[in-house]
Amino acid sequence: MSQPIVIVSADAREFGGVRWHAAQETYLEAALETAGVTPLIVPSLGASRLDLDGLLARVDGLLLTGAASNVHPGLYGEEAAATDGPFDADRDGTTLPLVRKALSAGMPLLAICRGMQELNVALGGTLLREIHEMEGYLDHHTPQDRPLDERYAIRQDVEVRPEGCLARLIGAGRVEVNSLHRQGIDKLADGLRVEAIAPDGVVEAVSVGEASGFALATQWHPEYWVATDRPSARIFEAFGEAVREYRAGRNGLGLAAE
Repeated sequence: MSQPIVIVSADAREFGGVRWHAAQETYLEAALETAGVTPLIVPSLGASRLDLDGLLARVDGLLLTGAASNVHPGLYGEEAAATDGPFDADRDGTTLPLVRKALSAGMPLLAICRGMQELNVALGGTLLREIHEMEGYLDHHTPQDRPLDERYAIRQDVEVRPEGCLARLIGAGRVEVNSLHRQGIDKLADGLRVEAIAPDGVVEAVSVGEASGFALATQWHPEYWVATDRPSARIFEAFGEAVREYRAGRNGLGLAAE
């Protein structure tokens, strides 16, 4: 029996003068090994060039990854400053409409870091920029010159709110996570529900309150430590469970297609 397929967002990047569409391997491995689904990277070619409806009709879930780039402020009605980049307009033009279509279809969605910010903007919210430079906020930013294990170290507390979907997965109360980001949610989009917050009040996880299926987003990076951190693994396991349930329901009689 074949595995369900989950599409994974891609960064549009240039290497050696050549345009590439890529996703970090940590997300792909977490999807394959922990969620038990087949990850398929979708190129960031924009909604006008991709048949997003046709794509979603053939897959079973959506995974939005983190990235070095930021969502362009123009997409939530603000001017971009020189320090707000880098941007990835091709990714913005693909993921934001993809989010709205996936939620409309009731498709399971897991959004991480930039993906959570994309979810908020796609549904009408706004973002804080350069949080680490703002008075009253923790330094959520991590210097890029550190080794990966140090950069993604689990070192920050968040408070998981009771009675939410995240609390049902990993428990309510204090949880240590590996949150590293320059931006975060400012105005929460209508329909989103806060699932966890940092000690400085920054929103660290949200869910889509009226979603007909699994729709969870974290500002931190559960994909990095799924092999050793139980809360991280549980998020991907639950995503995989939701994807299989969605696929079974779509195929009818609870049977997955061959």
